[in-house]
Amino acid sequence: MRNNFVLSVLLAVASMQALAAPAPAAVDANASLAAFHAALARGDKEAALALLAPKVAIYESGYVEASRERYAHHHLGGDIAFAKTSTRKVLRHSEKMEGNTAIIWEETETTGTAGGKPVHSFGTETAVLEKTGDRWVITHVHWSSRMAK
Repeated sequence: MRNNFVLSVLLAVASMQALAAPAPAAVDANASLAAFHAALARGDKEAALALLAPKVAIYESGYVEASRERYAHHHLGGDIAFAKTSTRKVLRHSEKMEGNTAIIWEETETTGTAGGKPVHSFGTETAVLEKTGDRWVITHVHWSSRMAK
């Protein structure tokens, strides 16, 4: 009985460490994009930034963040705050892979809160990723959303 308890505790600790650890380099583009969104949701700035190319172009609400550094200093904090208080559900997903380039399109539904107020929105995301060595990095993201009626 005691051995089962000890084993359960060790497995629980290992699971918590795995959730807290930065995402390893993903072996496919979809996994990299999913890891980016997961990093935002858990508030892990380092893991999120590690999945972006240095010269990433992020288009959001008519603004352009033209590098990973600019995104880190301008919108990353707000995106993390929002992701931590909301749930993003992928409604439709499609992709095109050609060599070392991937384009992923997603339609999403997001519910939760922003600034203490309820949010229910529908969004679109286009992400372009490039394979660099053995990992996929995000080189471009374009987000657009609208409030649900």
